Amino acid sequence: MNLKERAKVLDKEGISRTLKRMAHEIVEQNKGIEGLVVIGIKTRGAYLAEQLAAKLKEIEKSDVPVGALDITLYRDDLTEISAQPVVHSTDIDFDITGKKVILVDDVLFTGRTVRCALDELIDFGRPANIQLAVLIDRGHRELPIRPDYVGKNIPTSLKETVEVRVKQLDDIDEVVVLGGE
Repeated sequence: MNLKERAKVLDKEGISRTLKRMAHEIVEQNKGIEGLVVIGIKTRGAYLAEQLAAKLKEIEKSDVPVGALDITLYRDDLTEISAQPVVHSTDIDFDITGKKVILVDDVLFTGRTVRCALDELIDFGRPANIQLAVLIDRGHRELPIRPDYVGKNIPTSLKETVEVRVKQLDDIDEVVVLGGE
């Protein structure tokens, strides 16, 4: 199917402002950043996690540990995506036991990616709690998963796709909605 760009939802500045607002909400909800760690779901969620942690540092003047999670082996559709799925590394070089984990993803859709991430996180320890931060919530949940922090709600049809593009991979920071013709 040929997907055509229907709308640009956020540009670089919009993403930055949105992450800053989310960082303020995280600080307020957690009464600071003590005991907080930020872990992004690879690939784009990991880049957003780094940006979110930088915003938290701007606000609180202190570093927050940042990690990245590759959920490939935890997927329930592993055999459907490829005969030889590409597995990347999970980079969490700190203990999450007793920590408040901010799990970051780019787009929340069915909830299946987040479920996989939760399964994997528990293999790394027992956090005090896990809070979900997503840049975009597009709806259409198949699982009872709700984000704690949402950058932007974008109601979409099932025929549309939301793409978060990051400079590190796509040479541009933006969020667009794509749809078939």
